[in-house]
Amino acid sequence: MSMEPEPALETPDMYGRLRILRAYTHVAIVGFSANPYRPSHFVAVYLQAEGYNIVLVNPRYAGQTILGRRVYSSLIEAKEAGEQIEIVDVFRKPQDLEPVLQEAISIGAHVLWLQLGIRNDEIGRQAIAAGMEFVQDHCIKMEHARFFGGLHTLGLNTGVILSKKL
Repeated sequence: MSMEPEPALETPDMYGRLRILRAYTHVAIVGFSANPYRPSHFVAVYLQAEGYNIVLVNPRYAGQTILGRRVYSSLIEAKEAGEQIEIVDVFRKPQDLEPVLQEAISIGAHVLWLQLGIRNDEIGRQAIAAGMEFVQDHCIKMEHARFFGGLHTLGLNTGVILSKKL
C-alpha cells in the first residue's frame, strides 16, 4: 500500500464553470455578511442583480431580512422553508466545511462552490463522491462577469464582452 498523498483535486475548467453558471440559478451563499464591504455581500448583490435567486445563510443574521431576502441559519432551514438551492457558494474557512458539505448533500444541492482563496481537496472528493460538482478557489461573481461581460481574465472591469465564442 502506497503512502503517497493523493494528487491535488482539479476544479472544472472554464467551460465547466460556464456550464454550471448557465445551468443553475438558485444560489445559497453560506457565510453571507450584512457588511456591504465584505466579499460575500458584494457577491450576493451582484448575483441578485444578474437574475439569480439568492439564499442567504448565516446564523448570526438568521430571521433578518437583508437585500429583500430572509436570512437562514442553515441550508437545511432554508430548504425546509421552501427555498430551492442548486449551488452552495461557500465563504467559510477550509476547516469549517464538513458541516456545510453534509447539509449540501442532505438538501440535494448540485454544486459545492468554494470561493476564491478557499481550498479543501478532501471536501471536494467527498462532494464528488456524493454526486455533486465541485469548484474551489474561484469567485462565482468574477467567473460570471468574465463569461458574460464586464471582467477581463486578469480581473479588470473592462465593460467589454469578449468576441470569442465560448
